[in-house]
Amino acid sequence: MVKITYVEFGGTEHVVDVEEGLTVMEGARDNGIPGIEADCGGACACSTCHVYVDPAWFDKLPEREAMEEDMLDFAFEPKETSRLTCQLKVTPELEGLRVQMPEKQV
Repeated sequence: MVKITYVEFGGTEHVVDVEEGLTVMEGARDNGIPGIEADCGGACACSTCHVYVDPAWFDKLPEREAMEEDMLDFAFEPKETSRLTCQLKVTPELEGLRVQMPEKQV
């Protein structure tokens, strides 16, 4: 299990253990974390699992692929550290990852 911290827009933190091999989005869904809607179920066909990755973690993640870049164009207020959690596979290297949800998902 890998410990990931999900921070709601209002600041409430949820520290959960997520099984290796799942995505960060599936970890949120399986643990009832509010703020990640995941309407497409992880197919990278929407932007409703958008988060801001803690800057200390951003460069440690795999680079965005073209499809994720395209979907982030539809996200609410994307930033330099924006990622879609459906595209982040949970590995031991992500132990301690922190992500924050935007004000809303679109």
